[in-house]
Amino acid sequence: MPAKSKLLVVDVAALGWNLVSHLPEFRPVQSIFPAVTCPVQAAFRTGTTPSKNGLVANGLFFSDLRKVLFWEQSATLVEGPRIWDDFRARGKKVGLMFWQQSMGEAADLVVTPAPIHKHSGGMIQACYTQPASLEARLTEKIGRPFNLMNYWGPLANHKSSDWIVDATCAVMEMPDVAPDVLFTYIPHLDYDLQRYGPVSREADKALDILLGYLTRIEAKAAECGYEWLVFGDYAIEQVHDGAVFPNRRLREAGLFGTRTIEGMAYTDFFTGRAFAVCDHGFAHVYCRDEASKLAAAEALRTLPGVAEVWDKNDQEKHGIAHRRSGDLVITAAESAWFAYPWFTDRDEAPDYASHVDIHNKPGYDPCELYFGWPPGSVSFDTRNIRGTHGSNRAGLEVAWASSLKMPQLPVTQLDLARAVQSWMEGQR
Repeated sequence: MPAKSKLLVVDVAALGWNLVSHLPEFRPVQSIFPAVTCPVQAAFRTGTTPSKNGLVANGLFFSDLRKVLFWEQSATLVEGPRIWDDFRARGKKVGLMFWQQSMGEAADLVVTPAPIHKHSGGMIQACYTQPASLEARLTEKIGRPFNLMNYWGPLANHKSSDWIVDATCAVMEMPDVAPDVLFTYIPHLDYDLQRYGPVSREADKALDILLGYLTRIEAKAAECGYEWLVFGDYAIEQVHDGAVFPNRRLREAGLFGTRTIEGMAYTDFFTGRAFAVCDHGFAHVYCRDEASKLAAAEALRTLPGVAEVWDKNDQEKHGIAHRRSGDLVITAAESAWFAYPWFTDRDEAPDYASHVDIHNKPGYDPCELYFGWPPGSVSFDTRNIRGTHGSNRAGLEVAWASSLKMPQLPVTQLDLARAVQSWMEGQR
């Protein structure tokens, strides 16, 4: 059978080798560090580590603003050339569907959630698409709009993947917009693996649903003249002992700054001496000065659940040293994860703590996957979380499969990115 002239690349959230090692079509590769969504996707599209591309976490501390922002979507946050630049320069087309930091990307097709948050409360659900008319076309063809509630929060489930798979198949069928290389994403496996862990009936069910999607999407790819590559971005490990709270330790040590508003302890990143931006199994720790850094390192080394404390030299060895990275980086011990709260009394929690607020919380909050009390709020109970990720240590490899013929088996995700780039170079 002759080689196909187009390529579909599917990033599957939480597709760890531990889930599919029994299936002969999959093989293992090592993830980059940190093994979380934004850094992995940035590494794939640039072929470089976070030290080079600047995506050192899902959330970044903007020092000039003294503010932490998670899940910002501007493509300019990803530094450096893309693996497809030469490909597009030759007149070929590239598309990204539901990849992070895709707004404003040098691509020919973009589909990504972009809701409008209303001043009166609530939001208008919408996707950002290029071309602009694509959202309406996909909604009509699929028969329903994308529902952001299924993409994250207590109602997150496989219905988000349903829509994305439908949309991906629809795009490949549209001759006027179908790109020569299409990057897409399947999210739902992550939700129940974080809720219940990778060794659970819920995880098995989510995997079965995923395998059905892959069968369908690979068949559609073949029908539309696409080769395909499927890869996992990170592997989920089982949580046994609950969360670790670096900011509570820093506050106890007199390093974490707060300001009290109506009894609630809000962050003060202007005068505080040290704080941790927690992101699953690692955290960047930002310090006011050298003395604060030494004090923070001492406080965190003795915190149960902290495996390592890295200075900038250590970060360089692990490919995460960058102007955006913390003065320190801490990694979680096996089966542990870092929770962002600095407060212990719920009455002291800032207003946003009880809401799904992925952009403004100064740390990742998987408790948003659960409803809390009172009704309409999200849980504060970190014991609900049974799966986490972020590490790329041995035993946490991710899985990949492809119709592409590769002369050498990839060892890392960056090898997979280079294989895609090599395929593009061959399309002349």
